[in-house]
Amino acid sequence: MNPASDVDLRLLPQLIEHQRVRTTPVKANDFSMPLETPSAGSASAQRLTFDDGSHLFAKFAEGRAPGYLAAEANGLRWLGEAAAAVVPVLYADDAMLVEPWIETVEPSPEHAAGLGRELAQMHLAGADRFGAPWRGYIGETFMDNDPAGSTWAEWYAARRIAPYLKPSRDNGALDAADAAAIEALAARLDRLAGPEEPPARVHGDLWWGNVLWGADGARLIDPAAHGGHRETDLANLRLWGGTPLLETILAAYDEAAPLADCWQERTPLHQLFPLLVHTTLFGRAYRSQLMGLVSHFTKLS
Repeated sequence: MNPASDVDLRLLPQLIEHQRVRTTPVKANDFSMPLETPSAGSASAQRLTFDDGSHLFAKFAEGRAPGYLAAEANGLRWLGEAAAAVVPVLYADDAMLVEPWIETVEPSPEHAAGLGRELAQMHLAGADRFGAPWRGYIGETFMDNDPAGSTWAEWYAARRIAPYLKPSRDNGALDAADAAAIEALAARLDRLAGPEEPPARVHGDLWWGNVLWGADGARLIDPAAHGGHRETDLANLRLWGGTPLLETILAAYDEAAPLADCWQERTPLHQLFPLLVHTTLFGRAYRSQLMGLVSHFTKLS
C-alpha cells in the first residue's frame, strides 16, 4: 500500500507531532536512504513509517537557512518536468520536504543506460537563462542564481567561482596566491569552455551520492538545480570516486544528445565549483585537489 494515496499529506506535520506516524533518524550508512553530499547538514533526515509498514523519506529544516527546502523542492519539481528519473516531491513547506522512500539495489547496465538517456532528456529541456528564479543552496551554503553576463563562461566566473574565493580565504583554505591563480583562470574561461551552448536544465550537484539505484531504475535526489552547462552534471558524476557504471551512463547520454568535441578535457573546469564549495565549508582539506585543477589549466596556457 502506498501511504501517499491514503493519507492527506498536508496533515503530515500534525500526524508527526502527535506521533501518529513513526519517525526514525536516517543514518549515512543506511544505503536505503538518499545519501547527502559531504557538505550536507542543512536538514535532518527521517524515515516516516505508516501503520501498514510502508515508508516515506522526509527532511526537516530545523531552523536552518530560510528557503533551503523550498529551493530543493523547486529544483526537484522543475527537473521532474523533464525527466522521470527525478524523485518526486510529495509534500513541501518551509519546515519539511517529503519524498518517496527508495530501497536501493545494485546498479545494473540497463539502469545506467536509462539514466544516461534521462539526463540527456532533462538537459535538452533547457532553461530560460543561466541561474534560476529562486535563491539557491548547495549543501549548507549559498548558491547565487542571479544572472551575469551573456555567456556561460561569464556567468560561471561571476556566480560559481568568484563568490567562494573570499570565504575560502577567510577560513584559511586558500591564500592570496591561490585566489589570484583561480581569478586568472576564471578570466580565461571564455577561451577554455568550448563551443557555446544554450542553458541546460541541470541538477547542479550530481555526484554519485545523489544518484539512488532503485529496483525500477536510477533516481536523482538533492539537487542544486539551475540553468547551466550540461557538461557540469557529467563532470560531477566523476567526483568523489565516481558514479558506478559511469562509462555506460555517458555512452547512452552521448547517443541521445551528442556532446561537443573534447568535452572530457573540460571536466576539471566544471569541478572547480564543487571544490570551491568544499573549501568554503571545510577549509584547507580540499585545497590540494582544487589547486591541482587550477595548475592543470595553468600548464596548458
